[in-house]
Amino acid sequence: MSTRIAFIGLGNMGGPMAANLVKAGYEVVGFDFVPAALDHAREHGVIVAESGAAAVDGASVVITMLPAGKHVLDAYRDELIAAAAPGTLFIDSSTIDVADARAARDLVVAAGHRGIDAPVSGGVTGAEAGTLTFMVGAEPEDFASAEPILQVMGGRVVHCGASGAGQAAKVCNNMILGISMIAVSEAFVLGEKLGLTNQALFDVASAASGQCWALTTNCPVPGPVPTSPANRDYQPGFAGALMAKDLGLALNALQSTGVQGELGTLAATIYRRFADEGGAGKDFSAIINTIRANSEAAA
Repeated sequence: MSTRIAFIGLGNMGGPMAANLVKAGYEVVGFDFVPAALDHAREHGVIVAESGAAAVDGASVVITMLPAGKHVLDAYRDELIAAAAPGTLFIDSSTIDVADARAARDLVVAAGHRGIDAPVSGGVTGAEAGTLTFMVGAEPEDFASAEPILQVMGGRVVHCGASGAGQAAKVCNNMILGISMIAVSEAFVLGEKLGLTNQALFDVASAASGQCWALTTNCPVPGPVPTSPANRDYQPGFAGALMAKDLGLALNALQSTGVQGELGTLAATIYRRFADEGGAGKDFSAIINTIRANSEAAA
């Protein structure tokens, strides 16, 4: 393929995403500030550049996967936009505020480029398997250009609307996920107190109105779903720090829109405390251990 892709941010998510593009035949030039990430990317066929600007030079597509909106905007302003050829397509797959996503697109469009937001769901496992879900905010013609590239890295690509719509969908989805994991975890702890086995509760709820992804795929207790993080000492998965971050973005959105999201607000508080008190590196389903410990302390 003649398309050259610059990939900025080669961490736990970006690294395997870039590797899948290489497997599909794209020429991928990457950059990250972490030497180990560069080494890992190089082993998977990514051409390693000495800077973000060097990676972008000669690329027709630039993909960023960075920790926060500030990092995206700074990278765009400081070197990426200036190094890009006219008309370059910028795809930001970071999870950031809707306002930051729109500001990032405004920057690239003002410089004569094209920009979309395309955050992902599916975690490291999905990134490695190429089965991520992409939620895309873009003009129709820009979505059409990006879709074949995103399909290489994802099992599903959804055009959610104009600029910022992808981030909006991601924020709403993860607010549902955070709230539902707390509910599922509280239910299992309650079931234990009432004398139910975890398997019995799972067998009922998974086939009844309590069924949800937090229960049937990422079950917070070991046993019922052998592939869930609970069976490997809550190794993520989707880390508590990331859930706290995403619920913080949801809280910002609730406040900026005036939506009275009581459960979303409470979930953001619960996961921020969980991350600050030792859960940052655990799977977000480990919130059940905090609920259980607090319940024992209150007994």
